[in-house]
Amino acid sequence: MNPRPDHGENSYVGSGRLAGRKALITGGDSGIGRAAAIAYAREGADVAFGYLPVEEEDAKDVVRLIRAAGRKAVPLPGDIRDEAFCRKLVADALRELGGLDIVVNNAGYQSSQKSLLDITTEQFDATFKTNVYAMFWITKAALPSLPAGSTIINTASVNAYDPSEDLVDYAATKAAIANFSKSLAKQLAPKGIRVNAVAPGPYWTPLQPSGGQDPEKLPKFGADSPMGRPGQPAEIAPLYVLLASGEASFTSGDVFASTGGKPTG
Repeated sequence: MNPRPDHGENSYVGSGRLAGRKALITGGDSGIGRAAAIAYAREGADVAFGYLPVEEEDAKDVVRLIRAAGRKAVPLPGDIRDEAFCRKLVADALRELGGLDIVVNNAGYQSSQKSLLDITTEQFDATFKTNVYAMFWITKAALPSLPAGSTIINTASVNAYDPSEDLVDYAATKAAIANFSKSLAKQLAPKGIRVNAVAPGPYWTPLQPSGGQDPEKLPKFGADSPMGRPGQPAEIAPLYVLLASGEASFTSGDVFASTGGKPTG
C-alpha cells in the first residue's frame, strides 16, 4: 500500500534564492502547487496563488504557511476554465504583489477512463480548459507585465512521454504543455524571459485518489518506479525553485522530468 498523502512541507528550508521575487501559482492550495508556493515563500518570494473556491480551507492553510515564512500571501479563488477569471487572476496578482516575475501554470484536471467511449465532451472540455486553455490565457495576460529576467514554469507530466492508456485526454494536454513551453521559450528568449516545464512522474497528490487514477490501481500507485514508491510534493518543490532562480539563467525551453528513476525517453 502506498504511503498516505503527506505534504512534507516542513522538510523544506529555504536559503533566500528568490528574495524579492513575485510569483503567481495556479493550483496552489494542494499537491505540487502547494509545495511550490511554500518553498517559494521560504526562499524569499511573495506568492499569489489560484484555487477553486471549494478548497478554501486548504487555501487558508497555505496562506498561514506563506506568512509564517515572512512573505506576502495573496489567495485568489476562482475557476481558471473561464477566460475572464484568468485575466482577473493575473490583474489581481499584479496589483496585490506590485508586479510579477514568476508565473507557474500548475493547476490540472485528470479523470481516469478505461475507454475512449467513456470520455464525455464535458470531461474533454474540462481537461483541455484547465490544463491548456488556462495556461494560454494566464500566460497571455501576464506577458505584457513580465520584465526581463522573469520565468514561466508549466507543469507537464511523464504522460507527455509515456501516455497512460486510461488518461487519453489528460496525456494529450500534457504533450501540448511540453510543446507550448518549448515554442514559447524560443519566442521569449530575446526578451530575457525563460520558459520551462516540469514533468512529474508518479507523485502522490489529491489528484490521484479523487478520480485521477483507477481505484484498483491506487494501492500500487508508483510501485513500478525504480524507487518503488510515489514521490511526495515536497520532493519536487526544489526543482520549481531552481527553475525560478538565477541559478538556471541559461536554462530555457526544457522539460525536466522527476520520475523516481523511470526513464522518459
